[in-house]
Amino acid sequence: MFAVHLVSFWFTKLKEDQIKKVDRFLYHMRLSDETLIDIMTRFKAEMEKGLKKDTNPTASVKMLPTHVRSTPDGSEKGDFLALDLGGSKFKVLRVKVSEDGKPNVQMDSQFYPTPSEILNGSQAELFDYVVDCLDDFMKKRRITEKMPLGFTFSFPCKQTRLDEGELISWTKEYKVRGVQQTDVVNTLRKTLKKNKNTNVEVLALVNDTVGTMMTCGYDDQLCEVGVIVGTGSNACYMENLNNIDLVEGDEGRMCINTEWGAFGDDGALDDIRTDFDYDIDLGSVNPGKQLFEKMISGLYMGELVRLILLKMAKNGLLFGGKVTNALRTKGKIETSHVAAMEKYNEGLYNTRQILLDLGLEPSEDDCIAVQHVATIVSFRSANLCAAALAAILTRLRENKKLDRMRTTVGMDGTVYRTHPQYAKRLHKVVRRLVPNCDVRFLLSESGSGKGAAMVTAVACRLLAQHKQIDKVLDLLHLSDEKLAEIKLRMMTELKYGLKKETHDSATVKMLPTYVYGTPDGTEHGNFLALDLGGTNFRVLLVKIRNRRRRYVRMYNKIFAIPLEIMQGTGEELFDHIVECIAEFLDYMGIKGAPLPLGFTFSFPCKQDRIDKGTLVGWTKGFKATECEGHDVVDMLREAIKRRNEFDLDIVAIVNDTVGTMMTCGYEDPDCEIGLIAGTGSNICYMEEMKNIEIVDGDEGKMCINTEWGGFGDNGCLSDIQTQYDIHVDENSLNPGKQRYEKMTSGMYLGEIVRQILIDLTKRGLLFRGQISERLRTKGIFETKFLSQIESDRLALLQVRKILQQLGLDSTCDDSIIVKEVCGAVSTRAAKLCGAGLAGVVDKIRENRGLDHLKTTVGVDGTLYKLHPHFSRILQETVKKLSPQCDVKIILSEDGSGKGAALITAVAKRFHSQEEEDKS
Repeated sequence: MFAVHLVSFWFTKLKEDQIKKVDRFLYHMRLSDETLIDIMTRFKAEMEKGLKKDTNPTASVKMLPTHVRSTPDGSEKGDFLALDLGGSKFKVLRVKVSEDGKPNVQMDSQFYPTPSEILNGSQAELFDYVVDCLDDFMKKRRITEKMPLGFTFSFPCKQTRLDEGELISWTKEYKVRGVQQTDVVNTLRKTLKKNKNTNVEVLALVNDTVGTMMTCGYDDQLCEVGVIVGTGSNACYMENLNNIDLVEGDEGRMCINTEWGAFGDDGALDDIRTDFDYDIDLGSVNPGKQLFEKMISGLYMGELVRLILLKMAKNGLLFGGKVTNALRTKGKIETSHVAAMEKYNEGLYNTRQILLDLGLEPSEDDCIAVQHVATIVSFRSANLCAAALAAILTRLRENKKLDRMRTTVGMDGTVYRTHPQYAKRLHKVVRRLVPNCDVRFLLSESGSGKGAAMVTAVACRLLAQHKQIDKVLDLLHLSDEKLAEIKLRMMTELKYGLKKETHDSATVKMLPTYVYGTPDGTEHGNFLALDLGGTNFRVLLVKIRNRRRRYVRMYNKIFAIPLEIMQGTGEELFDHIVECIAEFLDYMGIKGAPLPLGFTFSFPCKQDRIDKGTLVGWTKGFKATECEGHDVVDMLREAIKRRNEFDLDIVAIVNDTVGTMMTCGYEDPDCEIGLIAGTGSNICYMEEMKNIEIVDGDEGKMCINTEWGGFGDNGCLSDIQTQYDIHVDENSLNPGKQRYEKMTSGMYLGEIVRQILIDLTKRGLLFRGQISERLRTKGIFETKFLSQIESDRLALLQVRKILQQLGLDSTCDDSIIVKEVCGAVSTRAAKLCGAGLAGVVDKIRENRGLDHLKTTVGVDGTLYKLHPHFSRILQETVKKLSPQCDVKIILSEDGSGKGAALITAVAKRFHSQEEEDKS
């Protein structure tokens, strides 16, 4: 027993001695974690260089866009062909993808040898061979129907579309003439046509790495990285499109083929390259290129081991200094030999057999040392691969702005598959280098071929989806001709509202405001203003001064109006308003001062004096009873009397639109139009008195509150109403009313978006076809989300976060579609609003008999002010539809508060002038 232990002890010591000998000789191949982290940092920097337009031409890591914009979502289906060209054998596949309850893939494939004369021949010879093999495959399987095809072409290509690719350079021993700098898809199509094969439609060109990611992505939707460690080595991953300078657009993601094999071609890895690496490079078919690949891939691993053994033997460290011709011969040790040497139980035996085949007579010591050489070479490969992969994972995590990320990496390649220790080592080092990434490694099943079919399947799915989505969004598209029609219809409705015989039946009410002028700069004094128009109510003290320079100072307090008050009785509503006024007067210490008051009441009112306003009908969610048909100024006065604490001089009741016009008119005397584009939508303008048949008098002008939200209530907009508009209208508080407002105002746009999202989800085009309870909830999609989602500065990741806040679990593709829907709804709203405004400015021009009108529009409202594109689209529409009008638009500063005070001041000025005229 003691003897057995003694033998074991000496064997272990012997082994340790041999390992130490090899470690000393290959010291520079052992890489510490600090070195690997440094390499990871270098690779991250190289990736950044490759993505930027100005540095890409000189970058060694080319970061090639693949135009693959989506990974599988499990709903792909169809029958596809795939070609796989890139290794020692060429493969043709038929891939059937079905989705009967769960994803299912059936594959049929055939290998064809690739003779050396083809690898070193001409372009025509290569592609004739490819098409002949494809024809053979189709004939044997009696495939006669037309089928989409994906082409796996495992060489670096410059792509500007998914179905085209210009070969940059050959790798992996390929030397075919006349192919570099040509479009390989175009060449394949021409060869198919020449051979009269019309049953194939080439839809996608992919790299084998991309194929690996797509194959694994079909089984695990978290997969967003593909890595190959085989004859060659490469990686791809899904990059944010806004980071890819080489491709237009910034929405969504695109798979980047890193071509990481060229990492170090600029000298970035010179400090870790050994003499053996330099020898490998000099003896290759492409010296100075693919230096990283030459340190990690299977094409060179066996040769690297051979060179080390040769040098050690020459130095007398192995085989008693003996060197055989076989050991001197390039290619005699292959990567498969390296894998065999490192097998757990059989490694030493395999090592001995391999060395004997080389004509050597190895001792036990030699076998132990040689096995350790193989371990160091393969371990360095795994370490370097892990460092570059860790850089990719870190970039992905940073793109997503996550502290911790869960993801899947699709893996393939003969080294990864067949080497007994490689995968385990790679996984361990990656997890050590990126501890904040939870990484699953998934082995690809026929990645390059099946992957090409999956890319083609995804492309087909996206194409079909986009056709359906475009069909839906086309319903919201308004041509210039249609907008010109809508402008003319608006002008007609404006005229109907002004005429006595048609006023009562008109949908655009054209309500006189009894505001006869805009500010002239002489206004001054202290005024109270009330602002009621939404869920909040404001009381303001406005001080207007005109000494030396004009200025307005305001003090205000905001009060909430609870839903039960909004939809209670009129008496409860006005008692609440007066209670808020009393609190403000106490707060400001002015309860005893009988100040003139302007009341901004942003609901349609019929007026026969400036201080009289009969409510025509509630909008914006208000439903207080016993108000419609009543004078709201009288209701306010009665509520003040009931409280019996103070008295006020109510001079004017005004609409927020009129207030906006007056506020801007104080800054710009040319302002004669006020537009609100916010929760509601409305416009007012200065109309000629002679055209206002429902008011006595022909001299001068009066501001008309159009109440254009009712435009279309007579059916004149039925041709542009969609099923989504109809649903929103039917489920609103006032069905059949305010139809134009329901297509243009902030209160309804979010709800239109929600209806479209529900429809797209029912069709299986969004959210994996699952309608969440949150999505079913009315009002969940507030209009502010449209502004946020459509912001140019907002990355899709943030869009996803907004959707997640709404309880909508979205993919990147979902986020793109939601953004498109929001854009279509808001663009239509802006164009409709612009067409209406064009109708108003053209009417003013016609009123005055002018060839050209110059005017100013005061604008207020959250939709106009906060939405990133609404204002621009509206202005472009007005310019296009009213080319004879020079329309200046200025933003109102608190039209409903300041404007009410200015109207009150102007009314006081007119009243004083009338008194002077009488005396």
